[in-house]
Formats: sequence, structure tokens, C-alpha cells
Amino acid sequence: MKNIRTSAFLLFITLFFSFLTGCQNSTESEASAEENEQEKQPILIQGPMPIEAENFAAKLEDVEEETSGNFVFYKGKVDDYPVIVMKTGKGMENTAAATAIAIEKFDPAAIINQGTSGGHDPDLHVFDIVLGERTVNIGSLKTGHREDGEGIAPKEWIPMDLMASEGSAGEDPDAENIRYFEGDKVLLKAAKAVKNTHEEGKVVEGTIGSADVWNNEVDRIQWFHENFGTSVEEMEGAAGAQIAKAYDVPYLGVRILSNNKTNDGEYNPDTAEANQDYVYEVVKKYISKKN
Repeated sequence: MKNIRTSAFLLFITLFFSFLTGCQNSTESEASAEENEQEKQPILIQGPMPIEAENFAAKLEDVEEETSGNFVFYKGKVDDYPVIVMKTGKGMENTAAATAIAIEKFDPAAIINQGTSGGHDPDLHVFDIVLGERTVNIGSLKTGHREDGEGIAPKEWIPMDLMASEGSAGEDPDAENIRYFEGDKVLLKAAKAVKNTHEEGKVVEGTIGSADVWNNEVDRIQWFHENFGTSVEEMEGAAGAQIAKAYDVPYLGVRILSNNKTNDGEYNPDTAEANQDYVYEVVKKYISKKN
């Protein structure tokens, strides 16, 4: 009888410690999974206006909203991977500030700046998408010297690279060059891989021009196209690209033509949603390569 009791006690002790070990392993596994989730750097998607950001935000899973100043961040997941959609607001200053804040707060793995744009290339049409192989600031310009009464000559203005030196960019001859920000090759590859998902227009690689100027003069648009190689213009991308480069964060601009004055392409607001649908596919492809 004593041996039976001893055996039962030993069996109980063995099972009890096995249970504790299992619980510990389970807790450790959960903690490890949580750590891995926290280690994943989010992908940041930028859109200037509500129409250019909220369609993508609606696609996120487990969304939490956070604000910082005027900027809104929708934090969620795509295919179980952390993705943050942010409304930057319009313009270069808003975008530069928003990008710096987002990088400091969230340490993103990559940034995609997307939205609508006006066409500069007459071969492009409304609903066509331009992948930013390059992005350039077309508002940073230096005028020629003219005295009072001698008029203005915008077609003689030259580019001014604000990053050319620590000194006076206006006096540094190296500053009189065009500064292009190159799109990240890995993001670009992911974007090209899902071109066929955008059925409303074609998807091409090109140069995105940015400035706090809305150009409606066709001759001026053609001048930028000829001298800067611009495919489209918008008001945010180059600012985001400049800040991303300062932090060494992979960056890509993706812009859809909402109008094109060079070929009478009339404005269509539905382009904003179409672009977000396409960028969503780009993000899924990029995530699949990271996992």
C-alpha cells in the first residue's frame, strides 16, 4: 500500500512540474512572439489630404488613431504586418515636418508617399500612375540678375540645390545643379511587380516634381518637363524624400494623374482612391518579400 502511495505521489510531482514547464514555455513563446512583433519596423504610407489617405486607412486591420500636432496617424496592420497611414497635410513644409516626426516616433522600415498629381508629360493620361524613380524640388530656383524695370524671365531661372553646401547655397556654384532624390530600388521593384493590378491606366517609372506652386501655365509645365524631366507635379514628395534621405529611410513616391493640362485631361477625383488601391497591392508585395 505504501509503495502505491509513493508511486502516485511521484507521478503527481512529475505531472505538476511538467505542467509548470509547459506554462513557462508557453509564456516564453508568447513573450518571444510579442518581442518579434515589436521588432518589426512599420511601413509608413503618406497621403496629403483625407481623400488621399483615408481609403487606405480603411483597409487596415486593428486600427488605432494617433495625432501629433496637425498630423493624423492610423496605426494598423496589413497581412499581419504593422503599417501606418498618415495624413501629412498639403505642401512641402507640412510634409517635411510630418516625415521627421513619423521617423522619430515610429522608426519606419520604409516610406511611400502617394497621392494625386498633375501631368507634365503629354504621353501620360488621367489614371496613369508614375513611380518615382526620381523626385525633384521644382520650387527651389534662382533668378537671373535684372534691374528695376527690366522685367522677369522665368524660363531663365536655374535650379538651386539647397543641400549643396553648409555655406550659402545662393553663392556656391555647386548649388546651381538639379538635386534628384532616387526612389528606393526594393520598393520600386515591389511596385513594378504589381503593375497589372492597376487596370484603369498604365504604370510607368518617371520623375516626380514637387513645389508649393500650382502650375496652370502650359508653357511653364512644358519647360519643367523639358529641363527637369518631370512626368508629373505635386506639392509634397520632394520634401518627404529629402527628410527620408537625411535619416537613411527607404523612400518611394507613387503618384496618379488626376489631370493633365498638356493634353486636356480633365480632373477626376476618383483617381485618389484608385492610387491607394494600387499602393495597397505594392505594400502587400513588399511585406511578402520581408516575411
